[in-house]
Amino acid sequence: MRGKKIQMKKYFTIALLLAIFTSNAQLQQLKISANKRYFQTKDGKPFFWLGDTGWLLFKKCKKEDAIKYLDDRKKKGFNVIQVMLLHELDNTNAYGDSALINKNAARPNLSGNYNYWDNVDFVIDEAAKRGIYMALVPVWGGNIKHVSVEQANAYATFLANRYKNKTNIIWLNGGDIKGADALEKWNALGTALRAIDKNHLITFHPRGRNSSSAWFHNEPWMDFNMFQSGHRSYAQDTSANETLHYGEDNWKYVNDDYILSPVKPTLDGEPSYEDIPYGLHKANEPYWKDYEIRRYAYWSVFAGGAGFTYGHNSVMQFYTPKDSGISFFPKVKWQDGMQAPGAAQMQYLKKLLLSKSYFDRIPDQTMVIDNGEKYERVLATRGKNYAMFYVYNGREFKVGIKKLKFNPKKASWFNPKNGEQQFIQEYSNTTIKNFNPPGEKENGNDWVLILEK
Repeated sequence: MRGKKIQMKKYFTIALLLAIFTSNAQLQQLKISANKRYFQTKDGKPFFWLGDTGWLLFKKCKKEDAIKYLDDRKKKGFNVIQVMLLHELDNTNAYGDSALINKNAARPNLSGNYNYWDNVDFVIDEAAKRGIYMALVPVWGGNIKHVSVEQANAYATFLANRYKNKTNIIWLNGGDIKGADALEKWNALGTALRAIDKNHLITFHPRGRNSSSAWFHNEPWMDFNMFQSGHRSYAQDTSANETLHYGEDNWKYVNDDYILSPVKPTLDGEPSYEDIPYGLHKANEPYWKDYEIRRYAYWSVFAGGAGFTYGHNSVMQFYTPKDSGISFFPKVKWQDGMQAPGAAQMQYLKKLLLSKSYFDRIPDQTMVIDNGEKYERVLATRGKNYAMFYVYNGREFKVGIKKLKFNPKKASWFNPKNGEQQFIQEYSNTTIKNFNPPGEKENGNDWVLILEK
């Protein structure tokens, strides 16, 4: 009898461990919030999209490197990884396995005991265990010219059937391309994904200085918008081929999408990457720094964005010194790039937003009396009982207190560099209030003013 009890206890323990493992590997599916501005989990909890670009993860990383990467990104608070399923049609992974047969998107290569797609499955499951969603690009934009509409349908059908039951999937149609380039094919991919996969969110990753809304806002397969504010400075954003010359003002893309009907969430899915040259293509240009990336993050979110995607030059391409055909002049190997200061700083934005009431948050620039231009710009957002103001260069600015919709009792400075909060000891409820951030006025001395009821 005692032996049977021990055996039963053993089986119970194993079953419990399996249950825990299974539950940990199953994330709640994401949905659009009731007000159509944000994301939430299936049970209604707020989900702030904090993405990282791991574009070549499936192509260049073996299992152990993929786990190292996912562990690091989990530690730093990232909950979405943007990654290409096919960088090229002749894609092979670190094990030498081909994704397709004869570069035909309609013929995924499923041969072998552990093939290309088995490795994709492994990484997706490991991400789920760590609370991370995988935003999958079916085929990177420039390759679409080699894919027919029929092949696009077949390939999307394969993907939808394979991943429709994995709860940590998001679909990123496109890939650094204008939707107008092969519009029929992008719609074919999106439509075929949605026909089979009813559960996962779908968007489109566009070319720089564009938003998905320009082509697909009213498409039934499109759940939310994504824009790429791009990698150019104010001085570089002069292309005659682009209609929007917003420069570094990524908040303007949010403004454009925010007023569209029907209402859909929007976010910056590719701003300037940390440690990449201004404009990408000249190594002698300045490299984007952590404080500049913070500006992109807070500007876009405070303008009404539903999240933000960070990127690092070395990490997004998993660069090593042995690589050939590298892009954009990376300076460090990807393992070192993961420790760049901007990556760790992104989590403070997510924590700040989730520390307040979430779904009632709206952008409201009328609260700032002197908004300013370019680096002088102050972006403001508010909820029912709070308001927040982001200033990039430590300048003094004025708040119209009557615009807050509540009577503020507390004021504090939040430091985006480390997540620390400094309470302002004296605060008087006047009609207009001047606020002077700590430190000197200079670019990168960024702060968030928090006013609370």
